[in-house]
Amino acid sequence: MLATAAVLGVPYVVGLLFLTLTPRGFQNRMPQVLDLVLGFAHHTLGWHWLGFTKLELIANVLVFLPIGILAFLLLRTRLIALALLIGPMLSLGVELAQAALLPHRVASLVDVAANSLGATTGVMVAWAASSLIRLLRGKQ
Repeated sequence: MLATAAVLGVPYVVGLLFLTLTPRGFQNRMPQVLDLVLGFAHHTLGWHWLGFTKLELIANVLVFLPIGILAFLLLRTRLIALALLIGPMLSLGVELAQAALLPHRVASLVDVAANSLGATTGVMVAWAASSLIRLLRGKQ
């Protein structure tokens, strides 16, 4: 399990860093994708409340969810406090790098909060799943 988490985690983190630490944001790189998602949400689902800002917030939560899962899988329950810190620290590092090195990107505490929520949720989901699996194995 540990090796699988590492094999999946390294490309994911590299992709995440590429997405967040390059001069152009996703909305500038692939505006058609955002138009498709928003069009689907508005016309198919009737979610007229969903605009770019809310979509970006939801995406920030979701993109860091796997970071929390990976942190838990790599550190397990004995270091759960550290697993809970990895996502927020990574997010803070990304935002500080954007502020210092990427003038065309906007560093935001809202992004740090959303990313941290996603990573923390990922840790908690992985912890709950791990606990359930241990419980079920114990009842066999």
